Amino acid sequence: MQETRRLILDILRRRSHATVDEIVDELQRRRGSITAVTVRHHLMRLQEDGLITSPELKRRSSPGRPQYVYALTEKAKDLFPNNYQRLAASLLTELQKQLPKDSINVILEGVADTMAHEAVVPNLPLVDRLDAVVDYLNQNGYEANWERADDGFLLTTSNCPYHGLGDESGTLCQMDMRLISSLLGIVPRRITHVSDGDATCSYLIPVMTNEH
Repeated sequence: MQETRRLILDILRRRSHATVDEIVDELQRRRGSITAVTVRHHLMRLQEDGLITSPELKRRSSPGRPQYVYALTEKAKDLFPNNYQRLAASLLTELQKQLPKDSINVILEGVADTMAHEAVVPNLPLVDRLDAVVDYLNQNGYEANWERADDGFLLTTSNCPYHGLGDESGTLCQMDMRLISSLLGIVPRRITHVSDGDATCSYLIPVMTNEH
């Protein structure tokens, strides 16, 4: 990312929100001369990338031109260091230590059902549902796509967003199967599996002839 934009994001992260003038002052202290026009240009680009919110009017306690404040979006917050993966790995390890496998599966099936409910995939013809499911999976890091197959459709994911969590028992893979089944309204058959050494996870969705 361009350095000035990275600095603007850092300023907004530390201050929670800021006006153009406040951002200009901070940048001048950090790196020397910069104009409000230049800052507005960078803010516009960051807004187009979905990293900052639309400006909101800031009420002034003294006379003067109205000022607008900017803040980070949730998407921008993901650019900064966090401990989510370590926390998730530790929680999964503790679940595996404390609970029998069937109980863990029930918990993760509930997680999958919640995710599917929040995705709100419309009840459309299967091809349109596949488009919606792929969009949802891609938004969540799966790098998914689908294609027609001789006996149905093939849904493929080439990235595991849970890589590195140490799930040797395969419980997260079962959660993925539950999620995809819930999103599609059809239980697919897994054809390839990254945990088995395959390059991707792929799922065959069998359909009636009139679905093609």
